[in-house]
Amino acid sequence: MPASRTLLIFLALLLQGCSSLLFYPDKHLPFTPEKAKLEYRDIQLTAADGTRLHAWWLPAKPGTQVKGTVLHLHGNGGNVASHLGGSWWLPAQGYQVLLLDYRGYGHSEGTPSLPAIYQDIDAAFTWLDQAPEVQGKPQVLLGQSIGGALAVHYLAERPGRRDKLKALVLDGVPASYREVARYSLSNAWITWPLQVPLSWLVPDGDSAIRAIGGLQGLPMLIYHSIDDPVVPLSNGVRLYQAAPPPRVFQPVRGGHVQTFADPTWRKVMVLYLEDPKGFVGLRRLAEVPNTESPQ
Repeated sequence: MPASRTLLIFLALLLQGCSSLLFYPDKHLPFTPEKAKLEYRDIQLTAADGTRLHAWWLPAKPGTQVKGTVLHLHGNGGNVASHLGGSWWLPAQGYQVLLLDYRGYGHSEGTPSLPAIYQDIDAAFTWLDQAPEVQGKPQVLLGQSIGGALAVHYLAERPGRRDKLKALVLDGVPASYREVARYSLSNAWITWPLQVPLSWLVPDGDSAIRAIGGLQGLPMLIYHSIDDPVVPLSNGVRLYQAAPPPRVFQPVRGGHVQTFADPTWRKVMVLYLEDPKGFVGLRRLAEVPNTESPQ
């Protein structure tokens, strides 16, 4: 496709609906958790506006003690299948997982947009509130990439929901939608000259950096890769600096939201969840930054 045509399409999308640029859903599910030899159930949810949603429920591995439940909010591309790598390992550690597909993703109906997508998170939490196997056990939210940004904004506006969580784990989360858009535009020669004006068309009101300061009392573990080519490391550093304690920043290596491909960081998360407010062993592995790293 000619570069000029690509630019015209990008501009048209911006002018049609800015929030739609944040989401790149895929309707095709190429496999189920059975491929990873995991037990699972298809879960049907209904958002407040009637949109029907799909999720996967991964029970804890038989024979393991159930330690809690993790709500996994994935990134802005693909669907639950392409993001299974973020949570497939948790059932073996005693954690049940609800992996949600937002509206428009996978088998979920509708079209993703802000603020409608927060209704999808509401529907997931409502299901957890009613599921017998969840009751009496701690709940954790794992947000990767845009899923973490959605989680931060959602929880900042809902203190009652926030107070019920044991911890929030963020992985590769953009601090600012607009700044990440500018960074992406700067990497293509056709959009480099227009990175500033085009990025200002991307909505930024719901960005995580604007809301994370409101998550008082919620322990946070913030992973971010030094090598992240999509969301620069400075985003994770800024979120750490803006987050209220208790919080821990953990730099990792590898591609965007590939943290849990490394068993070291899987182990760190499990150890952290044993005592998010008091666990200090992580400091031996972490470098806690004092200044913002450059983009």
